[in-house]
Amino acid sequence: MTQELLDLRLSIVEGRYEDALAIVDELEEMSKQSILRSIESFLIRLMVHLIKNQIEKRLTNSWAASISDSILRIQKLNLKANKASYYVNENKWLLLLEESTEAAIAPASVEVLNGQLNPDQLSKRVDRESVISTAQRLLSLTYDCSPKALPAVITAHLAQLPGGQDWYEGKP
Repeated sequence: MTQELLDLRLSIVEGRYEDALAIVDELEEMSKQSILRSIESFLIRLMVHLIKNQIEKRLTNSWAASISDSILRIQKLNLKANKASYYVNENKWLLLLEESTEAAIAPASVEVLNGQLNPDQLSKRVDRESVISTAQRLLSLTYDCSPKALPAVITAHLAQLPGGQDWYEGKP
């Protein structure tokens, strides 16, 4: 990016405004791609924990914290600087969630059932539709809730997951 900024400065100084605008467009695209990569990273983390929850039918404090933190960070990253639009609109998550689910299988296999399943075995057990649906419900909250209200709303939703009520009530 440093080279692009130097090129931008030179283009402006030399009065090459079309070149400068092209560099600005390139910088905007680079920024957008960086944000989308960060969102994808949190999606994979989210899906790992939702897969663990689905297969083991329980919820731990650690998993709940990871799920909640992933959703909170996605909310923050997804909102553009103008505070009026998003990098990923509410109806555009499906492909990202499908890709993230597949990317989450291998890391989840290390943790699910204490690593008893290899990625292929775990992949055959995961109900992808259900995991993706759960993720979509949680992501939809990021459009409807303020950052201040979102943690409590996420907690209420987590209590509805398999084993979530026991987690919410503090039962082992």
